[in-house]
Amino acid sequence: MSLHVSNLSVSRGGRTLLEGVTFDVDAGHALILRGPNGLGKTTLLRTLAGLQKPEAGTVHLPEEDAVYAGHLDGIKATLTVRENLMFWARVFGTQSIDRALRTFELSDLLDRSGGMLSAGQKRRLGLARLMVTGRKFWMLDEPTVSLDQASVAQFADMIRVHLASGGSAIMATHIDLGLGADARVLDLSAFRATTPKLHASEEAFL
Repeated sequence: MSLHVSNLSVSRGGRTLLEGVTFDVDAGHALILRGPNGLGKTTLLRTLAGLQKPEAGTVHLPEEDAVYAGHLDGIKATLTVRENLMFWARVFGTQSIDRALRTFELSDLLDRSGGMLSAGQKRRLGLARLMVTGRKFWMLDEPTVSLDQASVAQFADMIRVHLASGGSAIMATHIDLGLGADARVLDLSAFRATTPKLHASEEAFL
């Protein structure tokens, strides 16, 4: 299964950010999104995941095949690491959390509450959540934030395993994950929406 995006326009707060975005991502491959802050990478990822509607264009991908991981880790502070992962496993109808625990070395933290984790541990738990979703298409917004070098390597290994099993990843990141030929880079600057020149009185409403 592949993701096909055609002539897509996305907006935030009533303002078009990107327009004419077109690309394909085949099973077993990753697409790295690049571009300056504020360009619309987050908005595009949320649109691809079905969390908001596009302004124009089409996304050919069943919503039940996609999962989004953004700046928030989706962790319940009062639940333990085990309970957090089990919660998401039940939501997505999967069974085991063992592989996710091993990949991000969370086994020693099983009974620690989410609220007691460090920023890096929370990020590792948030990423481990992806592994219990069973979804094929991962939409990832700056996934390596708060991760140390060892954890970035763990994340890269997780992505490689996901791709090898026929999954795909579309992610906004400036980190080189060493994915080689399985990943290509798309600079979204080429799709920046043209903004009409505004009068001073109109600018006050943006």
